[in-house]
Amino acid sequence: MSYFTINEARKAARDEVRKSYKTNSRNILESYVSTASSYDQFDVFLSHSINDSDLVLGVKVLLENKGLKVYVDWHDDPQVSRDNVTPKTADLLRKRMKQSKSLIYIATKNSTESKWMPWELGFFDGYSDGSVAVLPLMDYSHSSFIGQEYLGLYPKVEKGVYSDTGGADTFVKNSTSWMTLKGFGKKSESWMSYSK
Repeated sequence: MSYFTINEARKAARDEVRKSYKTNSRNILESYVSTASSYDQFDVFLSHSINDSDLVLGVKVLLENKGLKVYVDWHDDPQVSRDNVTPKTADLLRKRMKQSKSLIYIATKNSTESKWMPWELGFFDGYSDGSVAVLPLMDYSHSSFIGQEYLGLYPKVEKGVYSDTGGADTFVKNSTSWMTLKGFGKKSESWMSYSK
């Protein structure tokens, strides 16, 4: 078992910010607005604390590097004010969750203080067919994760290796089964039982 680390997420975010400085800022804004189309579908809705924005950007990049299309509210809908949250904000988030195949809950120290994350988790879990996973961000990759009690209901995103080939990949695992992160996000795989 190995989790993503806070340092990995920060590095991915820094690399992404450096790349964005090299492009025209007007083109960036236009691309952000175009990605907010009501016809868009996302593989992953990232549930997160806004206090972890640097880490969230890094996780977004790490997941996109796995071939997933990831929704982050302040990134994909920059027109929405975070200073004045209204019922329209909740309605937009509900719409975006319905446009997403899965929800990944980024578990950090800040997530325990979020008022939105439990609502997003509950809504998505009730709306979807169980396509929810928890991605702990830890100080060290082999740390033990103990989150809020209700997070124990959901599988975890972990880095690992295939037992037959030794090839590295990222998996979504629960106590009895697993699938690749990409398969989970795209809903293109079935759960595999652990061999005994």
